[in-house]
Amino acid sequence: MPVQLYFDVHVDKAIHDQLHLRGVDVLRAQDDGAGEMTDEDLLQRATDLGRITFTQDVRFKAMAEAWQRQGKPFSGLLFGNQLGVTVGTYVKDLELIAKATDPAEWVNVIQHLPYK
Repeated sequence: MPVQLYFDVHVDKAIHDQLHLRGVDVLRAQDDGAGEMTDEDLLQRATDLGRITFTQDVRFKAMAEAWQRQGKPFSGLLFGNQLGVTVGTYVKDLELIAKATDPAEWVNVIQHLPYK
């Protein structure tokens, strides 16, 4: 089963658009009516939908790390820095994750992007 992605509000729309053109199932918080949710509520929303969250917000990542330490389940988090990485690099890595991995592999996992 392909991985479905959920984008935090901080992610560049160009990444979403390029993934969509490549057939990746990606949903932005803004398009889900969740643009004003707290990070906690957003991670829970993505988990309820069975989607892995991609964020570029370091505070969001810190909150997910706290959930990880507490044993609070979530569907996975991908974190990428906002500086020094191109849209194309994120598109390549996220497309690979979406098409070549299974959602069960990501439960309670936090992965930094880009892959090296």
